[in-house]
Amino acid sequence: MKIKVVVIIGIVTLTVIVAVAVFAYRNMHHDILNERFLEKKGYKLGFREDIAKLDDGSEIYYIEGPDNGPELLLLHGQQVSCYDYAKVLPRLSKHFHIYALDYYGHGKSSKNPDKYSAVEIGDDIIWFIEKVIKEKVYISGHSSGALLAAYVSAKAPDYIIATVLEDGPFFSTLPGRAEKTISWLGFKNMCDYLNQDEIDTFMEYSLEHDYTREVFNSKDLQAWNKIVKEPALRYFEKHPGEIPKVWYYPPKLGINALYALNANMQDGTANYDLRFGVTFYDFSWFEGFDLEEILENIQSPTIVMHVAPGEMTAPGYYDENGILLAAMDETDAQKVVDVVPNSKYIGGFKSAHDIHADLPDDYIEVLLDLKAQIEENDNLHFK
Repeated sequence: MKIKVVVIIGIVTLTVIVAVAVFAYRNMHHDILNERFLEKKGYKLGFREDIAKLDDGSEIYYIEGPDNGPELLLLHGQQVSCYDYAKVLPRLSKHFHIYALDYYGHGKSSKNPDKYSAVEIGDDIIWFIEKVIKEKVYISGHSSGALLAAYVSAKAPDYIIATVLEDGPFFSTLPGRAEKTISWLGFKNMCDYLNQDEIDTFMEYSLEHDYTREVFNSKDLQAWNKIVKEPALRYFEKHPGEIPKVWYYPPKLGINALYALNANMQDGTANYDLRFGVTFYDFSWFEGFDLEEILENIQSPTIVMHVAPGEMTAPGYYDENGILLAAMDETDAQKVVDVVPNSKYIGGFKSAHDIHADLPDDYIEVLLDLKAQIEENDNLHFK
């Protein structure tokens, strides 16, 4: 009898050990930034990678899918790369000829601060459409990529079939508004870090200064320190130069993803250039970029996608300090729809910001529905 009990305990213990090991392995090997998309799925789907070189020496890295329909150009948000679209690329590639690029300061494209402005990047994206794609495109941009998509649509209307603006920071990035947004406070951290010499890495600096601390625990920050900061610092001490990954945090919890979002070129942990973020802090990114004029000049049918308030801020988009925790509030979103001549609002997405990653099925449905409407009616008008 005792032997049976020992055997049972041994089996249970072994089962628990194996389960924990599998759990930890999955957490530690989860491809948070989708950097292995090509080798895992992309090549099998017919994707390839390439670099477009401009006359001034600038390089635009991009991936291109199989020719299964009209051209679709995808413009990612800030601090990530074209691989941020990994969850939607397989299905969309069955209906579109996809081009997803890294714009300057991100991924494998050029890191030249002289090119870090909406006008410089937008004009070179237009060059990319004219010289590389050479066809009319559907264009979809997320976050700051939505600002670029708006610029390209306004400046090169003959090349645009339709436009999707996915949760872009319209109007909230302007001086006087930006200073009360969580995004601008993050860009301020980048600027402050680059202008100090006490803390070695931005990863460590951000753990100490990120406004997310306030959102996480506005009282004494003990939860932030124990759950987010201290595990990351312990990992960083053992694995310098690596993005922290805590084995007991599953992907859905989002903490390992938070660490990954702060990875950067200056730390040697990723390809994002912190100097790009600084241009949003000092507003130099917007030089020559007249937002209302750009929106007014978008001629294509345009979808404005907007997230719902988060659980911590509902029913509004602001925290108790009046800080905007989203890209735009309901007033901003409505103003975009009012200004863009032929636009439609689609909101209520229960996503923190990255709709195509958090709700890939919803994002795909929006694009395929838009495509179907365009094909049924060449002169589609939402208003």
